[in-house]
Amino acid sequence: MSSPSSSAVRSARRDFQFQEAGLLLVILLLGALLTVFGGTVKMPLFETAPDGTRQRVYVTHPSGEKEPATVERNKFLNPQNLAQLAKDTSFIAIMAVGATFVIISGGIDLSVGATYALASVLGALVFQIFGPSGSHSSSSGWISVPMGLLACVGSASVCGLLNGAMIIALKVHPFIITLGTMAIFRGVAFVITKGQSVGSFPAAFRDLVRWEIGNGLSLMPLTVMVLILVLGWIYLAKLAAGRRVYAIGGNELASRFSGIRVERVKLSVYVYSGLTAGIAALLSIGYYGAATSGDGQGYELNVIAAAVVGGASLSGGKGSALGAVLGALLIQMISSGIVILGIDQNYSQIIIGAVVILAVVLDQINTWLAKRRLARAG
Repeated sequence: MSSPSSSAVRSARRDFQFQEAGLLLVILLLGALLTVFGGTVKMPLFETAPDGTRQRVYVTHPSGEKEPATVERNKFLNPQNLAQLAKDTSFIAIMAVGATFVIISGGIDLSVGATYALASVLGALVFQIFGPSGSHSSSSGWISVPMGLLACVGSASVCGLLNGAMIIALKVHPFIITLGTMAIFRGVAFVITKGQSVGSFPAAFRDLVRWEIGNGLSLMPLTVMVLILVLGWIYLAKLAAGRRVYAIGGNELASRFSGIRVERVKLSVYVYSGLTAGIAALLSIGYYGAATSGDGQGYELNVIAAAVVGGASLSGGKGSALGAVLGALLIQMISSGIVILGIDQNYSQIIIGAVVILAVVLDQINTWLAKRRLARAG
């Protein structure tokens, strides 16, 4: 016969799988509503030229006048909008997976947006050296891309390491530490760039990140998001290291008595959070071709919102990589839906904030019901 504790673990796992399924259902329902009520829009018509490039299609009137051909499509359910939605979701979803690690352990990282900004600026400065007007413009892409990647992702990982080290060494709540480093990291990014934009990157790097198929679907951000999702799922669901993260978030004192090295686990989750912010920053500067100290403003809200909406409990001990990605998709669909439905965009942050509060309230209700079931099982 199974013990009450093992039954509670299985019950919690079933509850979370049900929550993810419910979140997926909400996404499908929202997509259906946007499809029905979003209306249609006239979009330019393109065709593939003999040389393989895409070009505009023109129609000739009886008078001999030419004008661009258009086709009427659904505002939400069209290839261009879905490709844009996938690309925009990728950046937040990648960071949300890292933030979920922190939240599961019982912590919080408010500096994720500033880490993103600092990493993008440092990576951009390195890429600029190898760019068309840089001092090493003749260098091969096999050198420039790894160097810029190391600068961007490495600096973000160091930011995460600093967050974790200060939280452990100073024994101060993560909210305070990451609130302070949020200002420090963004301030450093501003001082380095003097508030100016950094651009002019090697063509090899931009071509790699902006690789597209079909109707503008950017494969690289989407591919990296799926890879981060799979690795995050394996780590949290299949490895002992992931179970230790859940254990610390669920009961830190009990974890210490059971022999778990709590400080090491806490340090690792903040490094993971910084690492994912660096990966997102790398993709962003490659896609947009520039970086500034103002990049990532407000990303803290969107990233934490994605994790919480995806089922991560702010009290720790619960969450998943898949939930974080689904939460990011839902948040992005809400933002996109506001534009499609013609709602004033000034309300977007209000709506997202309300969604986060609703998710937290539902989590509290679910936790209360789980405790009742556990008490009955005992």
